[in-house]
Amino acid sequence: MKIGFVGLGNMGAPMALNLANAGHEVTGFDPVAKVDGLTMAGSAAEAAQGAEVVITMLPDGPILRSVAREIHPAMAKGAVHLDCSTVDVESARAVAEAAAAAGLRAVDAPVSGGIGGAQGGTLTFMAGGSEEAFDAVKPLFDVMGQKAVHCGPSGNGQAAKICNNMILGSVMIATCEAFVLADKLGLSRQAMFDVVSTSSGYSWVMNAYCPAPGIGPASPADNDYRPGFAAELMLKDLRLSQMAAEAVDADTPMGAAAADHYRRFVEEEGGAGRDFSAMLPRFEKRSRG
Repeated sequence: MKIGFVGLGNMGAPMALNLANAGHEVTGFDPVAKVDGLTMAGSAAEAAQGAEVVITMLPDGPILRSVAREIHPAMAKGAVHLDCSTVDVESARAVAEAAAAAGLRAVDAPVSGGIGGAQGGTLTFMAGGSEEAFDAVKPLFDVMGQKAVHCGPSGNGQAAKICNNMILGSVMIATCEAFVLADKLGLSRQAMFDVVSTSSGYSWVMNAYCPAPGIGPASPADNDYRPGFAAELMLKDLRLSQMAAEAVDADTPMGAAAADHYRRFVEEEGGAGRDFSAMLPRFEKRSRG
């Protein structure tokens, strides 16, 4: 398949390389990055020219909208704009409408799995768009990931992503709080893990991504909290969840509290560039006062 790929950062580059290594003809563009193993274009529109699918992996909604305005006129009628960015639901739906007006198909498919998942081809995709558009790009999901879930019409992929990460951020905070409480109560972290990981406090955070170093499977906590999923990206997703909640008048107090904790951690407490599980050493330094 002939593919254009716009946005070759920490996630986009390995995704594009996996597609190229699987035999697809991939032309990439990024205003900063150059990726060995890909044919590089001089612009996003050039990368999109003649492609059956154009994949975008971009930082936010305004940039996505801007890139869409550039690539849609260059794409052949019937081609698919597959956006794997994590952006606001409104931007995803606006870009899908613009694609339809240009005679294109669109799928919004943000990912879960982080840089390791992008490199290993084990991402999970949460996809919004028509069944027909989803089916057209499913072979690409099979290369880049281990699972793709069709969540409904355009924008629903983004909705699934931000709901998932609102849970993830909130559970991470609760897990870190519990470890600190256990420390102060004299309960060992190993005993805490052994109980919670096999009882009603079980969660993916505890069992697969434990924020306590040396406890459970290897995680960023065992690598000085170097990011698998950076705290500033969690803050971005939590902010998106609260934007969406405000737009539809949903009461999400836990999500709002989690967003505020990550805001302070990232913007005021040196958390930028650390994994989102570095909330544990943050709480270790705090008291109720």
